Amino acid sequence: MRIPPPDAPEELVALARERASARAARDWHRADALRARIEAAGWRVVDRGTGFDLALAALPTVELAGRICYGSAAAVPSLLDMPADARFSVQLLAEDRPDDLTRALAGLRAHATAGTQVVVVANDPSPAQVERLQPGEANLEPIGGRQPEVIWTSARLGCAAARNVGLQRASGEVVVLAETSVEPTGDALSPLAEALADPQVAVAGAFGLLAADLRHLERSSGPDADAIDGAWLAFRRDEYRRLGPLDEHFVAPGYLDAWWSLVLRTGLDPAARPRSARCLALPILRRADGSSAGLAAVDLDRQTRRNYYRLLGRFRGRAGELLGAGSAAGGPTGRPAASGSGSQT
Repeated sequence: MRIPPPDAPEELVALARERASARAARDWHRADALRARIEAAGWRVVDRGTGFDLALAALPTVELAGRICYGSAAAVPSLLDMPADARFSVQLLAEDRPDDLTRALAGLRAHATAGTQVVVVANDPSPAQVERLQPGEANLEPIGGRQPEVIWTSARLGCAAARNVGLQRASGEVVVLAETSVEPTGDALSPLAEALADPQVAVAGAFGLLAADLRHLERSSGPDADAIDGAWLAFRRDEYRRLGPLDEHFVAPGYLDAWWSLVLRTGLDPAARPRSARCLALPILRRADGSSAGLAAVDLDRQTRRNYYRLLGRFRGRAGELLGAGSAAGGPTGRPAASGSGSQT
């Protein structure tokens, strides 16, 4: 179901080549002006060393096989301004691991509280995954009395962009971002709501992260944490409305969970004392994570490094006050964060 992008107009290719030459000559003013002309035409230029790629600034929203396939979160009809109609919204990305998604949904089906909303973002999934998301398949049987909602994309979106697509449909008071590597074996939702009932708790989840600095993340045994691993990460829907959306420059998942945890903890008032992250002992089985937004290993490594610099650029000045839990626990061992979520089993 992948939609091939159209070829860029030749006049824009010429502008991009001229911009590449300007960059090589370190004429940044000229390069920025040429980028602005390209973006004004609805395209974006992606630097590849001394070369470049051109891509549409927004992917198209199309109808395929009777389904609406969205190219961006902005195109998805939003529920965020509607009153919450559920206690929990759980979001999963369906991409290339159909067995994992099936296990995750089965665990939710067995243990989720009544009325739980489940949103599956079918992020340009593999053919095998598409088959299991057809009407009548077991994956779409009701969970908590509600049928899971499937939102389709028109191409493989980056991690944050795909999450934003699903978050447009969130109708629960507490939103849980979950990876398909996680399988609930009991009620892994109610304790999250109990933790978030404390206004000083900004984010909660099953796997905490500790950090002596913003680069090196380690697993926390809880309850104190500096950030929450994206495998099972919960926050208030109302706070996503105020503090979101997720930064779509996070194409790969690495460091996105730490970035969003710290965004939630710091809130809108830079003068306020950061709130806390709470790591809970929850009935969850976690398998090895395989999320990579469909990136080759070299691109995954490059995008993860970019994610780190984006995290550093946002929070370097506040690291001392944000990373107290890691210092109290003795700090990490110095292992860099994993390339998927912040930590792995």
